[in-house]
Amino acid sequence: MKIRTKLSIIRHVPVIHGGRHTLHDPQIIDFSSNISPIGTPLSVKKTLKKNIDNIKNYPDFNSSTVISSLKKYTQLEKSNILVGNGAIEIIYNFCFAFLSKKTKVLIPIPTFQEYETAAKLNNCKISYFKTMNLSKNLDSFISQIPKNGCVFICNPNNPTGKLLPKNQLLKITKKAKKLSTLVFVDECFIEMVPESNESIIPYVKKYDNLFVLRSLTKSFALPGIRIGYAVASRQIIEILEKIKIPWSVNSLAQDAANTALKNKSHLTKSNLIIKKELNYLINKINGLDGFHCDDSSTNFILIKTKKNSTKLQKKLLEQKILIRDCKNFRGLNNHFIRIAVKSHKDNLKLVKALENLK
Repeated sequence: MKIRTKLSIIRHVPVIHGGRHTLHDPQIIDFSSNISPIGTPLSVKKTLKKNIDNIKNYPDFNSSTVISSLKKYTQLEKSNILVGNGAIEIIYNFCFAFLSKKTKVLIPIPTFQEYETAAKLNNCKISYFKTMNLSKNLDSFISQIPKNGCVFICNPNNPTGKLLPKNQLLKITKKAKKLSTLVFVDECFIEMVPESNESIIPYVKKYDNLFVLRSLTKSFALPGIRIGYAVASRQIIEILEKIKIPWSVNSLAQDAANTALKNKSHLTKSNLIIKKELNYLINKINGLDGFHCDDSSTNFILIKTKKNSTKLQKKLLEQKILIRDCKNFRGLNNHFIRIAVKSHKDNLKLVKALENLK
């Protein structure tokens, strides 16, 4: 029997992400995953230990307590909030619900690859806008927004670290609304932008074409738990609630989220370190021959190097240091790497390792 499936699935190529070596060797310092430099809040770890026996029960089908916590956290109504099994699940569900072979999609590159991958699974017509700084090419980008389509924007952008000001994002959203086009804004790193608040979460009440994605993975260091959320108009949220997989958010993830969202001081402490160590890393690495750091607004840095990125990753891995090889980002090549901002102790080890490269 010949097994048949959709052509989009046959062509599907899963995205390679960071952190893939660390499960097999806990001694590796992971600069490839952009997680909070101070790790998981102690309060969350205590909550998980306390509630471990709850795994014998089914989780809350609707993540009701998390949505209540997010209501306070976002200052939105419950009907504007969606909880998912990590940001990735929400991206794929969004594309499944709203995109089709008739949908024209605009994606600035380089950026997080899952937007493209999820859109391709739904046979969309994708256009790419290449820019290392969308803020400087805004008008040209806006002129290419499709009618009855969808625009994806990562803010701050992964992997460049560039932050688009709120007023520019709203300019995109307004133009897209006139064209009956959805605007998907990924704010998964925006809470790790020191001394800035360019979030457009409050504007989902004004623009019914706006969809904003958030994750607890990055800011509260919960990648193993898998929990994220999104905010949008009531109409969009209702549609996405219909297609959610039952019990997709496990009970421990819900408990962790409720505790983390009460711990805003964790974000404050994290951002103090990010601000200091971001400057340290950029200054030190820019002083090395063959390396140039892009300016970044958040907890990671895109670095252009004269060296081959794959060979460089391999050499550093031999020293128990994992960096992100960026050659698989559309718009980049094998002369780009990305590093996360970590503790000063870890950052010292990275700089030393780069200094000693032969």
